[in-house]
Amino acid sequence: MYTIRTMSRADLDIAVEWAANEGWNPGRGDAESFYVTDPKGFLVGCLGDKPIACISAVKYPPDFGFLGFYIVAPEYRGRGYGLQLWQAAMARVQGGNIGLDGVVEQQANYRKSGFHLAWRNVRYRGAGPQSRVDSGSISGKLVTLSPLAGHTLTEIADYDRQLFPARREAFLKSWVAQPGAVALGAVTGGKLCGYAVMRPCREGYKVGPLFAESSSIAEKLLGGLTARLAPETPFFLDIPEPNPAAKQLVAAHGMQQVFETARMYTGPVPDIPHHKVFGVTTFELG
Repeated sequence: MYTIRTMSRADLDIAVEWAANEGWNPGRGDAESFYVTDPKGFLVGCLGDKPIACISAVKYPPDFGFLGFYIVAPEYRGRGYGLQLWQAAMARVQGGNIGLDGVVEQQANYRKSGFHLAWRNVRYRGAGPQSRVDSGSISGKLVTLSPLAGHTLTEIADYDRQLFPARREAFLKSWVAQPGAVALGAVTGGKLCGYAVMRPCREGYKVGPLFAESSSIAEKLLGGLTARLAPETPFFLDIPEPNPAAKQLVAAHGMQQVFETARMYTGPVPDIPHHKVFGVTTFELG
């Protein structure tokens, strides 16, 4: 018998392992950060007691949802199990705007569920270490880098909310403190003007988010993170295609495109300043 239920925390570890098998290169500490964001936002489809499919349907107050982790075990694909799980996930986040990052080839199927293409997010790969400068003047103002832990959660969340469609304190508290992660804030005039997180993954590291008021600040943050890497360590950055300065940033670091997704929504495209988004936080939760 096929049943769908809410994942336990242990179930989410299974989903992350499946994501690794799909080649998605999840972060080593992602499961905990994802789970605390919305403990009821992860669904698993089971045949008897055996998990065979998973999906995330995370709610952000008041009315934003995000779908991800949509995986059916290869030997059970094409039997309708994934569609039933998809319908359950959509039911959970209905009533608000819903986003997802899906493979480009599935755009037509997502459109059938009411999604429309907003833009592409493109993953680039580089190799560390890169140059590092922790302070300097940008447009006549002194900008310094310091550990993000020196800032309050409220300060981080306030800045983050300008560049993400919902407030997400629980997620951020866990995300910036992942084991092995490096989180930096850029400060000018005593206020955050950007922040970035680099976390260890199954292969190398991922940088995300990378939010900054200007391309110069984004460059400083990316350099500050990747300078800490051992020689030839791979790192990845997912950039939104609508930001041409992000394309210039990855080109300046000699990074190569390796993957892309279709960012899609059921409602209006969120009104955020894309020119300040140099790196998407995560394809799984937005």
